[in-house]
Amino acid sequence: MGMTILIIDDEDNARENIGQFLTAKGYEVKGAATLAEGRASLKRGDADVVLLDVQLPDGYGPNLLYETAAMPLRPPIILITAYGDIDMAVDAMKNGAHDFLSKPIQLNQLEKSIERAGEVVALRREIEHIRQSQQQKGKFIVGKSPAMREALDHAQKAAEKSVSVLITGETGSGKEVLANFIHANGPRSGKPFIAINCAAIQNTMLEAELFGFEAGAFTGADKRKLGLMEVADQGVLFLDEISSMPLDTQAKLLRVLEERAFRRVGGTSLIKIDVQIIAASNRQLPVMMKDGLFREDLYYRLKVVDIHVPPLRERKGDIPELVGFFIRHYNGRQGSNVTNISPRALAALSAYDWPGNIRELSNAIERAMLFCDGETIELSDLPSDVAKAEPKA
Repeated sequence: MGMTILIIDDEDNARENIGQFLTAKGYEVKGAATLAEGRASLKRGDADVVLLDVQLPDGYGPNLLYETAAMPLRPPIILITAYGDIDMAVDAMKNGAHDFLSKPIQLNQLEKSIERAGEVVALRREIEHIRQSQQQKGKFIVGKSPAMREALDHAQKAAEKSVSVLITGETGSGKEVLANFIHANGPRSGKPFIAINCAAIQNTMLEAELFGFEAGAFTGADKRKLGLMEVADQGVLFLDEISSMPLDTQAKLLRVLEERAFRRVGGTSLIKIDVQIIAASNRQLPVMMKDGLFREDLYYRLKVVDIHVPPLRERKGDIPELVGFFIRHYNGRQGSNVTNISPRALAALSAYDWPGNIRELSNAIERAMLFCDGETIELSDLPSDVAKAEPKA
C-alpha cells in the first residue's frame, strides 16, 4: 500500500532529514513550512498521514486538529514538538491526534508511529473499497453443460492461485458473473472486487481512472484521486472490454503485471500493489494483435488462464435451469409468486437463438413475470420475438 506522508515543519533540516528517512522506507513525502501550506495540501488530498510541528511561524500547530475535526477521513495526525508539554499532548490526543513525539525525534519511534497510522489508513481504505466495489452478491454461475463445467473448472483453478485470467465470450454471456465467481471462490474473497468497463470511459480519461492522479496533473485535477488499481489492492480488478484500451494504457498495464507497481498520473513515486487482474473481451484479440491494435506481450501476460464462456445458443440444455434461477431471483425483487412456466413457453425459450445471451434471457423472464397474471408463465407473457420462435407442431 503506497502512503504519502506530509511533514508540516518550518525547520528545513528537520523536513529534509525526516523526509530522507521516510523515503528510504518506501513512503512518498511532501513538505510544508507553514500552517497555510499544510492546510492547502490537506485540501488537495495530498496526505495519508501528517507529521505536524507544534510551533509554526503562522500559527499554533494543534489548531489544525480543531480545523479539520469535521473533515471526512481526516489523515492521522502525529504531533512533533521540541517542548515536552504533557498537558498539551493529552489535550491534543483528546482532540484526535494519532500520536505525540518529542524532538529530537527517535527515528525508530517515528517509524513505529507511522506504521500504526498506516493501519488506520489501510482500514479506512478497505472500508471505502468495499463501499465502492461493484460486487454482484447473490449471483452465481448456472449451467451443467460440458462447456460450462469446463469453464467453471478453469475458473476455480484460477481463483485458487490468484493468477491473471482472460475471459472471452459474446456480449451478455456472463463474463462478469464468472469474474465474480473467481473472486468469491479464492483467497481474495474478503477483499475488493472492482469492475471497470474500458469501453465506457473516454480514452483520455481511462489512464487516470485506472492509475489515479496527483493534484495538478492536468486541468481540473485540483486534488489527488486514487485510481481503481490502488482501490483494488489485495483484491481483484476486472477489466471488461479490454479490447477498447488504448495502446499506451496497455503498456502501463503490462508494467503492472510484470512489476506489481505503477505511478499515478503526474506522480513520481512507485506504488506497490498486489492485485489479481481479470480481463474480458467480446472481440477476437489475436486478430487485433495482427492489426496492431492489441499488444501481443500483454495478451500472453493476461491469459495465464483463458476461459471461454459459450453463447447461450450453444448450451440450450442449460435454459430450464437458468429460467428457474431467474424466476426465483425476480420473485424476490418484484414480490411475485410465479412458480412455473408452461411447456409451450419453455419450448419457445429453448428454440430462440438468444443473440443477447443470458442477459437477454434474464430480461425476457423479468418482462414475462411482470405480465404474468397467475403462478405460471405462459407463451403470451414472453416478448413477441421470443414467442414467435415456438416450434410449429
